Amino acid sequence: MTTLARAINSGLHRALEADPKVLLTGEDIGRLGGVFRVTEGLQEAFGEDRVIDAPLAESGIVGTAIGLIMRGYRVVVEIQFDGFVYPAFDQIVTQAARLNYRTAGRQGVPMVIRIPFGGGIGAIEHHSESPEAYFCHTPGLKVVAPSNASDAHWMIQQAIASPDPVIFLEPKRRYHAAGGDIDDEAAAGLHDARIAKSGADATLIAWGPSVLTCLEAAKASEYDLEVLDLRSLSPVDWPSVYASVARTRRAIVVQEAPRTLGLGSELAARLHEDLFYDMEAPVLRVTGYDIPYPPARLEREYLPSVDRILDAVDRSLSA
Repeated sequence: MTTLARAINSGLHRALEADPKVLLTGEDIGRLGGVFRVTEGLQEAFGEDRVIDAPLAESGIVGTAIGLIMRGYRVVVEIQFDGFVYPAFDQIVTQAARLNYRTAGRQGVPMVIRIPFGGGIGAIEHHSESPEAYFCHTPGLKVVAPSNASDAHWMIQQAIASPDPVIFLEPKRRYHAAGGDIDDEAAAGLHDARIAKSGADATLIAWGPSVLTCLEAAKASEYDLEVLDLRSLSPVDWPSVYASVARTRRAIVVQEAPRTLGLGSELAARLHEDLFYDMEAPVLRVTGYDIPYPPARLEREYLPSVDRILDAVDRSLSA
């Protein structure tokens, strides 16, 4: 069994080994191996010129990475915690996301921005955010979120190989849990959803840390629930989403992020627009609340739980 953290580490190792133009940079990623030890051993294996300990300056890290890309490198940036990405927001959304368009396709942006995201680790403020909606709303960015070790191992390599900037969201509270075995090859493309569990009565749609919670809810439910792991948040694999919901005729979206204007809202809107006559109940959402992420002692009340998901399933099946 391989943890999600070790799976990402092995994927980064393979990418560094395969292409001398791949560089890693971020705060404390080299000698320390990152605060979650995801990059442990990589500087020792590939040297300080390829696994670079950066200053405490997220905007500078991303801006420097963009410059390196324009000189022919592929750069993987680690943002130490999700809430630390905001100082780099301008560089990401006004530079990295637009550079390909600005140059009429002459300049690719092979950049991966790794962000540990989500709550559940008892952390202090700015360490448990779910910022995916900001980046999904930005044209020019790809956004992905693996939920298990095998996907994480292959998706990080696929993201590094992409010519586009990829926001790579890593569910931090799943880093060191048993993540499963790594498949011999990628089971799906970078932007493909997957059925984590087949079912007939309703579809639970989730990504990142919420996928395991949905699998636990499906196991505890009296109904036969399907769990769809979105994997790619932008672009969304709409054919897979539509096929699952058309089959089960009910959908519940689960996200840690606040409810209003989150990715779940877009999923619900599109399903209602395109599958209105196929569904037997409205799309329901189980989400975080519209408040700043709470102190650690209250986060269990904030995060979507098995009980909250099962309550939504009951409401959907009784509609």
